[in-house]
Amino acid sequence: MTATKPQMNFVIAILSLIGLVCFWVVLAWLRADPTVLPNPSQVWNIIQAEAASGALVRHMIATILRVAAAFGLAMVLGMIIGIAMGLNDGLNRWFGAWLVVFLNIPALVVIVLCYLWIGLNEVAAITAVALNKTAMVAVTIREGTHALDPKLSEMARSFQMGWGARFRHVVLPQLWPFIASSMRNGLAIIWKIVLVVEFLGRSDGVGFQIHLYFQLFEIGYVMAYALSFVVFILLIEWTLINAVERRATQWR
Repeated sequence: MTATKPQMNFVIAILSLIGLVCFWVVLAWLRADPTVLPNPSQVWNIIQAEAASGALVRHMIATILRVAAAFGLAMVLGMIIGIAMGLNDGLNRWFGAWLVVFLNIPALVVIVLCYLWIGLNEVAAITAVALNKTAMVAVTIREGTHALDPKLSEMARSFQMGWGARFRHVVLPQLWPFIASSMRNGLAIIWKIVLVVEFLGRSDGVGFQIHLYFQLFEIGYVMAYALSFVVFILLIEWTLINAVERRATQWR
């Protein structure tokens, strides 16, 4: 049986990651100092030990919950703002500069300000992360809205489709590539910002553990926690996002 394109892409991705691990093995062998660059087997042993103690699972769950909350909030707000600005030239002219400002404010500044204004709590942490990503989502969705095919909208109106039906069957399918791009970038960026948030002001999470082991100069533990979450993000990408994207683009 001939392999499908998604299956081939998955196999290639796996082989590419195996190549990356082999490159890591070579670098660790050349360095020959596990306190500077431990090899994959040493990091794997640390992951197993941390998982057995329950620490890895507890801190992973804390970070996953923060990522999920901030990601959902940023996607919803960003899509609303982006679609509104894409469909309304007046809003885009008046508030387009605001997006540029928010895009260029460093994430660290937003995190520190949220902690100072709201306090060292979960609300401040999630708000800081969501604010950093919302502008990026809004810009992407706005550009997608500008690229909508007006002929499809005219056809929908000629068939007297209501606004809700037009949005679901005409607008949303065309926007999906831009939404998928925002989702992919969001997962890649948000979890990194969450780590900074945890590094600066939380008492649990992957970022907190990285901060702890950074102070102890335990590079193996730093890599173990970082790679554990990278693997989780890859699984989300290969399962959830790819599956939803394939289903949503069947109309093409």
